[in-house]
Amino acid sequence: MADVSATATDATTTTGAVQRLAERWIRGGMAAGEGRDGTGTGTGFVCSPAGLWLALAAVAAGARGATAAELRALLGTADGEAAPVVTALARELARTGALGVATRVWSRVPVLPAFQEALPDVRFDPMDPAAADAWVREATGGLIERLPLEITDETLLALVNVLALKARWEKPFEAWRTQDLPFTDAAGTVGPVPTMVKDVPLADAWTAGGAYVVELRCATEPGGGPGARVRLVLGEPGAGAGRVLPAGWAPRAAGVPLDTDRVTIGLPRLTLRTRVPVTGQLASLGVRLALTDAADFSGLSPEPLAISDVVQEAVLKIAEEGVEAAAVTVVAMRAGSAPRPQRVHHIAFDRPFGVVVLAGTEDTPLFTAWQAEAPADPNA
Repeated sequence: MADVSATATDATTTTGAVQRLAERWIRGGMAAGEGRDGTGTGTGFVCSPAGLWLALAAVAAGARGATAAELRALLGTADGEAAPVVTALARELARTGALGVATRVWSRVPVLPAFQEALPDVRFDPMDPAAADAWVREATGGLIERLPLEITDETLLALVNVLALKARWEKPFEAWRTQDLPFTDAAGTVGPVPTMVKDVPLADAWTAGGAYVVELRCATEPGGGPGARVRLVLGEPGAGAGRVLPAGWAPRAAGVPLDTDRVTIGLPRLTLRTRVPVTGQLASLGVRLALTDAADFSGLSPEPLAISDVVQEAVLKIAEEGVEAAAVTVVAMRAGSAPRPQRVHHIAFDRPFGVVVLAGTEDTPLFTAWQAEAPADPNA
């Protein structure tokens, strides 16, 4: 069994690697339709940088040579040192209350014993698409019904990572305050949406990089670790996801407090669901060899393998009682190859805004989302 404590890569370093992946991924592919400076209309999306990192890094643990070098440049780790880093991060994230983290592998080809032993928390099974779908459904509490891609006869191995969060707010929104208020979408269209309203502590709202950031805490589960923290990020009008979302995982200490006596927010109830074909974005992230017949995953299997598809499906629901989110990331492989008159600062999330769900301790972005269109009401 791998000695997870022996890794030289600490939680802060790994969190930084996930944050860098998140920024590159969002700027390079997720924020479709935006300019290089992060402006533009774009479309709404939800994704899981942590889920993508965990899935790719687990596969990278079996990469060697130039293939490993490409993956290391993106992920900060690969080859033999990756497995304990993956295990350590997954265990650290799982300490977040109400968050489930799991990875499984289904395979038609032999998987090297050394690879399996290096990932002690990963279960390995013979290829069975129906069983994989059932596991995804159970692990996400039904938020995601099945794998986000089809397993074909050419799919020799599928590594599947699941992150699932179902948490209650530490201080829920009061349902009686929810009302239809105008939301201006990315195209400039204005329409009414169910909007939740509440006061937030002054210390939990600040500005960073020209954006408002408001942090909402999830409750600590009985016997569980610290709850997740949800950061709402509102940029300047016209600013897109690529420019705004990174403020959601920037160090809190770098933020500028609001000069006011009281902060209130208006937040739409929302449901976002996105299926992301990451495969086509890998080249822009610097990963090319892994998808070709020249791929070297000789540390994973004695059979030559190459990545055929990387797909992620993610869902995020925010309502008065709490937040639900889940992400399923699949790496499929083929043959290889604030009491006086108060100044009130109300932050209305009534135009495109970002949501960043962080782990309970480190600022690891578990989920990020960009609400560009008028939100779909999760209670509808």
